[in-house]
Amino acid sequence: MKHISSSLPILDGYDKVSGRLCFTADLKVEGLLHTKLVFSSAAHAKIRRIDVDAAGAVPGVIGVFHHGNTPGNSYNSTIWFEDQEAPEDETMFPRVLRHVGDRVAAVVAETQEIADRAAGLIEVEYDCLPAVFDALAARDFCEEMAASDRASMFEKPVDETIFDYGNTEAAFNRADLIVEDTVTTPKTHHCAMENHVCIAMPETDGRILILTPCQSIFAVQFVVARATGVPASQLRVVKTPIGGSFGGKAEPVLDPLCAWFAKTLQRPVSIAFNRGETFTATRTRSKAIGYIQTAVNRDGRILARDTDVLIDVGAYCTGGIFLPTSMSQRLCRIYNIDSQHYRGRSFYTNTLPSGAYRGYGSPQIHAISEINLDHVARRLGMDPVKFRLKNLIRPNDADPVTGLGLGNARIRDCVEQGSVHFDWGNRWSAGSTGGRRKRGVGMACATHINGCFPGFHEATTATLRLREDGGLDLTCALHDLGCGSNTVLAQIIAEVLDISPARIVFCEVDTEICEYDLGTRASRMTYIAGEAVRQTAERLKQQILAAASLELNSAVADLFLGDGYVHRGGVHEGAISLAELAAREAGRDRSVSATETYRASANPGSYAAHFAEVEVDTLTGAVQVVDYLAVHDLGRAINPQLVEGQIHGGIQMGMGYALFEDIDIDADNGRVKGDRFSRYHLANAPEMPPVEVLLVENNEPTGPYGAKAVGEIATIPPAPAIVNAINHALDTNLTELPITPQRIIDVLSPVL
Repeated sequence: MKHISSSLPILDGYDKVSGRLCFTADLKVEGLLHTKLVFSSAAHAKIRRIDVDAAGAVPGVIGVFHHGNTPGNSYNSTIWFEDQEAPEDETMFPRVLRHVGDRVAAVVAETQEIADRAAGLIEVEYDCLPAVFDALAARDFCEEMAASDRASMFEKPVDETIFDYGNTEAAFNRADLIVEDTVTTPKTHHCAMENHVCIAMPETDGRILILTPCQSIFAVQFVVARATGVPASQLRVVKTPIGGSFGGKAEPVLDPLCAWFAKTLQRPVSIAFNRGETFTATRTRSKAIGYIQTAVNRDGRILARDTDVLIDVGAYCTGGIFLPTSMSQRLCRIYNIDSQHYRGRSFYTNTLPSGAYRGYGSPQIHAISEINLDHVARRLGMDPVKFRLKNLIRPNDADPVTGLGLGNARIRDCVEQGSVHFDWGNRWSAGSTGGRRKRGVGMACATHINGCFPGFHEATTATLRLREDGGLDLTCALHDLGCGSNTVLAQIIAEVLDISPARIVFCEVDTEICEYDLGTRASRMTYIAGEAVRQTAERLKQQILAAASLELNSAVADLFLGDGYVHRGGVHEGAISLAELAAREAGRDRSVSATETYRASANPGSYAAHFAEVEVDTLTGAVQVVDYLAVHDLGRAINPQLVEGQIHGGIQMGMGYALFEDIDIDADNGRVKGDRFSRYHLANAPEMPPVEVLLVENNEPTGPYGAKAVGEIATIPPAPAIVNAINHALDTNLTELPITPQRIIDVLSPVL
């Protein structure tokens, strides 16, 4: 391999660090108007009166918008395609406000300063309504309303998923041990460096152009059309560079408003949130409460498991209808368990809406299951590694619920190699030492998907065209979220055509020129899009060789590509450069290009095992992660350096999930307490431990050059691994995340 398995620097790295790359907020647009939103201060209220006269009278104000003068069309911001079904419970400006931070009004003005000042003059009076702030209260409220037989959409569960296989009741009856836990995970925020932003403007042909750092241009087009009533054909969406997303920009939050303002005012309009607005008026990861029971026999074989999960999706459904099923799928793809019962329910609460966030249900369900499994191992008196090895799936096993093959699943390799490399046996046996500071080790396993097969139009179309300078243009609705996926795709293409990855230009992601695509989600970029561009490159290779065979008067079988040339017979004599070939074809009014649509036929699992050592200060409750090992089964690393970067970033996120992060809803009024970085704590550089990464590369036959996904799974096992290490150090059973110093002190205080 020449380009595959090579740590090529990210192709746009220089432009980023030098400041040459323009993000959306950097764009200079002539006549651009600026927007300030007014947000609800009530968690649940009906607008009794809104007075915008004073705001509208401010010089420089061009428009003031609210529920009385904007379309009231219902929509769901998570739809990906036109016929997708999901509860449509959002409007651009609702009359009934459902959370603190819900949208009340917007001022559009010539400058941001004018818009800010005018927005402060808008007067709003509310009729407050009862509110619920957590899934437990929502569950009880829904049950009460169901008994009265008069529940509205918001007074029912968003979704309920139940699956059963095997005979769970009989397995529990014959078990030697049943271990039950309640595990709680918090609402957390994406904290991307780039806040939410959008620009929309009228075009000369009457359409509205939307410039947006999104994860799917077609999702934006569909959602904006549904919200505004403007036909999708009249909306053109262009993806701009993204300064981080992690799922936070998977849903069009600002785009419907921005497009409507631009259409109404016939001027370019920008909406750019500040950090506080991004924290309180966009999306979060769902909070979850998991009740889990695991039945085992005395030698450590898992007989059955019963899991009941309550999911807080916040004020609007968004993707909450898919979360219970998404979580259930992760439970069945990692351990061989003969009988399982699962019930997942998602509920509305009067809190910030949730949405996609790196893993989409996986971090929550893995925290629930992996913390419980460690508890089972402790109750059995077994080493957690040996306990898991007794129960892990094997390569080519099938998902017991869907019947889908799990592919070349190498989770056993991850655990076995990782435990040796980490010196797990000795560290585990040593346990915590005496004194104030106690050490412990923990580990956790994880699995995640590779795309959306067998549902959701899982296909990608790519077009490659040979330019007259010998480079390539790639047209495809692919969204690099800032992590280097374009670099990986360029390496795949370069491997097929034997050219420099730097010679490949990624054309603008634009609904005008790209075929429909789901976008960047569900860990599908390398596995799905990578195979699409590989197949397209193979087709282009045949087109190039066919054209060159005429120019060189040689059979295609005698030609090969190398370093930007088509060679004949293994020597340079008679070779023709790709640039010359493209120029000659252009002179004949022909292009050398290829288009392929790749449709997925499998969805193997990616797997990982993470190992952590922690030191806990029993006086202050402070936790320091002192050593960390991440072992990943990813088939093949197309770019090992970028893979390692993804894993390091995932560990940082997972550490925050375990120890620090919580937007922390005030139980008295529904306000977000963690609305800025001084109040929302991340794992920063000083908190990061030494991190080592091991890659298990054992090709996945269905992936491009054997590759599988790593982007989302990297952030799934860190939290349970760290929590398990804390429990090992302290001989506790802490199960409420984040494990803050106060929670540690509270559990230790009866002992001290």
